Amino acid sequence: MMQLQFDFALALPEIVLLLMGMLILILDACTHGARRTLAYGLSLATLAVLTILTGTLWFVGATGDTFSGLFVTDPLSHLLKITSYIAVALTLIYGREYIQTRDMLRGGEFYVLVLFALLGQMVMISAGNFLSIYLGLELMSLALYALVAIRRDHVVSTEAAMKYFVLGALASGFMLYGMSMMYGATGSLDLRNIADAVSSGQIDYLPLTFGLVFLVAGLAFKLGAVPFHMWVPDVYQGSPTAVTLVLAAAPKLAAFAITLRILVIGLGDLAAQWQPMLMILAILSLAIGNLTAIMQTNFKRMLAYSTISHMGFVLLGLMSGSIDNDLAADSSAYGSALFYMITYVMTTLASFGLIMLLARDGFECETIDDLKGLNRRSPWMAAMLLILMCSLAGLPPLVGFDAKLLILQALLQSDRLWLAVVAVLFSLIGAFYYLRVIKVVYFDEPVEPVQALPAVRFVPRTLMLINGALVLLVGLMPGGLMTLCLQTMRATLAP
Repeated sequence: MMQLQFDFALALPEIVLLLMGMLILILDACTHGARRTLAYGLSLATLAVLTILTGTLWFVGATGDTFSGLFVTDPLSHLLKITSYIAVALTLIYGREYIQTRDMLRGGEFYVLVLFALLGQMVMISAGNFLSIYLGLELMSLALYALVAIRRDHVVSTEAAMKYFVLGALASGFMLYGMSMMYGATGSLDLRNIADAVSSGQIDYLPLTFGLVFLVAGLAFKLGAVPFHMWVPDVYQGSPTAVTLVLAAAPKLAAFAITLRILVIGLGDLAAQWQPMLMILAILSLAIGNLTAIMQTNFKRMLAYSTISHMGFVLLGLMSGSIDNDLAADSSAYGSALFYMITYVMTTLASFGLIMLLARDGFECETIDDLKGLNRRSPWMAAMLLILMCSLAGLPPLVGFDAKLLILQALLQSDRLWLAVVAVLFSLIGAFYYLRVIKVVYFDEPVEPVQALPAVRFVPRTLMLINGALVLLVGLMPGGLMTLCLQTMRATLAP
């Protein structure tokens, strides 16, 4: 008989977030302030408490699994959760004035939906079983569907929500079908048990391979990789910018986590089957993402196609692991992908945050032409945009350069020189549309007479400056974060 194991201490951050989410929901229903100050303050306080709790668990070395293997706590989960807390906190702070001026707090559910989406991401990050992966995935997805449609009187947002919901449901169906075939082939939903069954060689590989194809398709959708990228540009453009940032930051960390746990931890012995799939997805993402971004005039849509190309780089890192169970090579490859994902989220937070700070009541800073003459109106915002675009383009000495360099090194270590050449070529193509934004900001004449932008509040302005400084400082001194990512992957992958 299976012995049930319940160690609630390992899941303490999730429990606290669930309780605080319900408390904020109840308190918000009893208050009617236009700015929802109570919900905002409690949400930030909750994120601060979660950071302390997870950091403490990490510091004391609290690792292991609980709830009969459904929930796993390890260094990878600690790092990605803390990064998610920071991403969500910055999203709320950057978007505070934006959502207020657009009447997005009318029902007060914005902050609660963001917290429940974060709870789903935390479950995904710590999932050790297909059941918990799907539970976290659906919890996150349902909250995000509602967030995209939160402006009920905005036709474009409603259209984006419908596209996201339909395509998201299709991707969830892919994953669920793949999970069912995995269960039929191995007799288990636990990732460790599946890994043992695959390594034994005493299973039927036909349903296993079909299940793997459906799982990779579902994971590619959540990452926004080609050819499952159709939702990304439409949803990024159609959503309110605050919601776009919710979609573009923390969920990518959760998608990365389940991709790593399913393919590397659960199906590592099938690397020879899933690595070519990731390679095709990566090349298509780099090609279509960069080439299509060149033609965009909408800034958010351009950043959406940029996201697709960056996910191609992440997939290149994930497919560079060793097939020979070489822990050092695996840690280096997957650590480089982890470094790329964290630094990408760092840059994305500042990019979309800057769009929200540039927007004002009655004006959405969405097209590239809206940035004309920005240097004359706000030199510090123009400098921030310069740093961010150069980092996304992969120019030294910014963090984007270090991230791409690590991926290229992982490809070379796995004897994939031609893939590294392809990645560099498409990066050069992608640099064009980032440099075009810089040209518009510094050299184009503004459409309207030069006017100073409205003053940005102290807290978001300070955090934006810190965010941009980190993009530069981590680029100059990447060793600390690189070492942390490598050690995290080594501790997570160690038997």
